[in-house]
Amino acid sequence: MASRILKIHPNDNVLVALQNLAKGETIIHDGNEYVLQDNIAAKHKFFMQDMQAGHSIMMYGVLVGKAQHFIAKGGLMDTENTKHAADSYQFKPYHYSWSPPDVSKFEGRTFNGYIRSDGRVGTANYWLFIPTVFCENRNLDVIREALYNELGYAVTDKYKTFTHKLVEAYKEGESLAGADLLDIGSPNAAANRVFKNVDGIKFLNHQGGCGGTRQDAAVLGKLLAAYADHPNVAGVTLLSLGCQNLQVKDFIDDLKVRNPNFDKPLYIFEQQQSQSEEQLIKEAIRSTFLGLVEVNKLERKPAPLSKLVLGVKCGGSDGFSGISANPAVGYTSDLLVALGGKVLLAEFPELCGAEQQLIDRTKEETAARKFIQLMRAYSKAAENVGSGFFMNPSPGNIKDGLITDAIKSTGAAKKGGTSPVEDVLDYTEPAVKSGLNLVCTPGNDVEATTGKAAAGATLILFTTGLGTPTGNPICPTIKVATNNTLAKRMSDIIDINCGPIIEGEKTIEEMGEDILDYCIKAASGEVIPKAVLLNQDDFIPWKRGVSL
Repeated sequence: MASRILKIHPNDNVLVALQNLAKGETIIHDGNEYVLQDNIAAKHKFFMQDMQAGHSIMMYGVLVGKAQHFIAKGGLMDTENTKHAADSYQFKPYHYSWSPPDVSKFEGRTFNGYIRSDGRVGTANYWLFIPTVFCENRNLDVIREALYNELGYAVTDKYKTFTHKLVEAYKEGESLAGADLLDIGSPNAAANRVFKNVDGIKFLNHQGGCGGTRQDAAVLGKLLAAYADHPNVAGVTLLSLGCQNLQVKDFIDDLKVRNPNFDKPLYIFEQQQSQSEEQLIKEAIRSTFLGLVEVNKLERKPAPLSKLVLGVKCGGSDGFSGISANPAVGYTSDLLVALGGKVLLAEFPELCGAEQQLIDRTKEETAARKFIQLMRAYSKAAENVGSGFFMNPSPGNIKDGLITDAIKSTGAAKKGGTSPVEDVLDYTEPAVKSGLNLVCTPGNDVEATTGKAAAGATLILFTTGLGTPTGNPICPTIKVATNNTLAKRMSDIIDINCGPIIEGEKTIEEMGEDILDYCIKAASGEVIPKAVLLNQDDFIPWKRGVSL
């Protein structure tokens, strides 16, 4: 039977409503009675005791806010009576002890991936188009339209047919209301592909490469090199204008630093050296087609689960994120770490309030101090422009119960599980150590997923309570709903539903095992995540400015 309320940690002084609760109701928890002073919507919190101005508000066992004025026992937590607060943090020697979960169900299991020459294993086999500068975006758009339509990667046929029906109805003077998608259907795009072993042709359109600071161009070069070197990428076509800040030589140098033994097909075209735009596009398409013929010869082969690199992300979060989907993904993370794989936890503005817990779990002092330095520098940069981590929660987050950034962040950190932190990475640095890695990125959905893929994630688990269509061009992104309502309402973009945890039908551990099962199938190409089916290929480079 589903519980109506939840106390997350013994030290908490708030209770979470799992269902809508009415003002005047008497709620009994652990032998204590609470008369509700307000209506408490599901996902929101009420206080377990009278609170005076300045009193600490505890959730997940840590400080998440301060009371702004007197709040009666049973009163609703809201933005008027609660403001963000988080404990300070500092380096402490490593004394953490971890008990790995039971992985007997998964020992000896494999996934079918693309084994690259350096031993890394991709979960997909993509061809990648990269522009060194935004001036080449239009040329990429032209190439995308030509290749997608002819090679079977387009997913917009039903909308083209729908538009055609509208045009025909307009010409005939008929009512436009008669045209609908229902009778069009959705053909199996994969079945129409010319190259069966090429999972997609992806394009990294962006707004950088010139016009900004040279530092922006330098970071972009490292990011693009990381994508070219990614194990999910089989080959690359690079388009350059010629005069931009990010020169082709800079990209090649970054690629050599990233991987001195880079051996994938790489075709480079510079527009200012070509006879015409037509010639540039024609030759880029011809060379890419020949490259596709070759990489199509690659086939999936069994690989141990230790070769998986799992990025964990949350976006469109709600008051259930930190008690259903995030902890379940955290258990998946622990399982994979225990099996020898890598897990990437990022979104540094959304680790505010969880810093000390992560520092205490960090094995190496140099890594712990790097995390402290990155967090403090990031926070100071935000404060210098009149902002701060406390401004991270969006109106949607707040409406659905995430009143402070510390509440949002301590719940978000649950995605990383409980294992020791093996390494701390700055933006674009590759993950080389097995286990849990912290990756410096913004909380912004697309900037964060872009950064996780650059660090080497070969799958991304993306939890959401409100729903988001975010994906990534080269890293299959799996959407995990926090609640049943979302999973039903947006079933076209959700892959996994953690609502059964809220309903008391499954434990976090059971759900975590289910999620790992799905990841193995997705990594093998046996199931295709919705974001991949819909070509949700979002890519936003971080310019290292203030982005929360």
